[in-house]
Amino acid sequence: MADRAKILGTLETLVIGAAGGLLFLWLNLPGGLISGAMAAVGIAALAGRPVTMPAILTQSVLVLLGITLGSLVSRQLIQHMSAYPLTIGLLALATFCSTFGSSFYLQRVHGWDQTSALLAGSPGALSQITMLAAERGADVAAIAVVQTMRVIILTAALPLLLAFTGIASSTPTEVASLIASPLELAVLAAAAIAVALLLRLAKFPASWMFGAMIASAALHGTGLIEGGLPPWMRGVALVGIGAVIGTRFARISKSTLLSHINAGLGSFAVAILISAIFVTVIMLATDVRFADVVVAFAPGAMDAMLALALTLHIDPIFVGAHHMSRFVFVSITTPGIVHLFGRPQEDVDD
Repeated sequence: MADRAKILGTLETLVIGAAGGLLFLWLNLPGGLISGAMAAVGIAALAGRPVTMPAILTQSVLVLLGITLGSLVSRQLIQHMSAYPLTIGLLALATFCSTFGSSFYLQRVHGWDQTSALLAGSPGALSQITMLAAERGADVAAIAVVQTMRVIILTAALPLLLAFTGIASSTPTEVASLIASPLELAVLAAAAIAVALLLRLAKFPASWMFGAMIASAALHGTGLIEGGLPPWMRGVALVGIGAVIGTRFARISKSTLLSHINAGLGSFAVAILISAIFVTVIMLATDVRFADVVVAFAPGAMDAMLALALTLHIDPIFVGAHHMSRFVFVSITTPGIVHLFGRPQEDVDD
């Protein structure tokens, strides 16, 4: 019975996500498939529906997304490489300032303890943040609300912002004019899964998506494969990642969400303000496109931001390099920051 309920819940999630994505696409809203699926599944989760995405489906979606992103490499090959060292260095500084700025806000305005505030203010690396929060005795539920709200707002708002200001088009990116043959698709899938599994064994972050992206980039960049995924497969990947993000609300009760919604909105505003300052500096110091910098510096999840890069004519290599750099920076530095500036461990154990 439990398996049957899980299957039905998964089917319901997929139907709701597809309906939301198609609605947003029909309305010609920017990032329609991913944003629509996310919004529809998120609303269903808050309404109490048993929305869920099994691990195998999530991994499949990430592999499809990685293959599609990798197919762009030959067209946009490292076009901003000269700006990477400067912008990645500024991103590290922006992440540090954003973490402490959001933490200060949560402590002073909402009375959070230091450890919970620091972990909630840290952008990205949600799984590591959650494990560290549980280990340190922080408020895991509150941190989850703040982190989830940040991802949801960014995924919904960034496409609207960039499209309505004319900076990025609401029309989906043309990824590949050719569709790979069945044999090429089989080679792409095999290579993507193989590299993803190798990265997973090496405990590389976001291994399914980045492994598939690396394999696809190598095959397309060397000209061994020219065609890409059929449009319907790309659509499935975008709807799927939107549904995965939307299911995050299923893990949060409505009472918990309502009790921390103001903290989530306020800390998000602080993080965005700090990021905007650094984006302005980069725009004045380099010739990198504004849309690329905005998505690269957005304190959201890697998979969601790369999916947006795919739909909004944004350089996925630039965005991927920066989000990976931030993931590594956050994963390495957050435990040390919490140890130095959070509550002492003996206070947690009491």
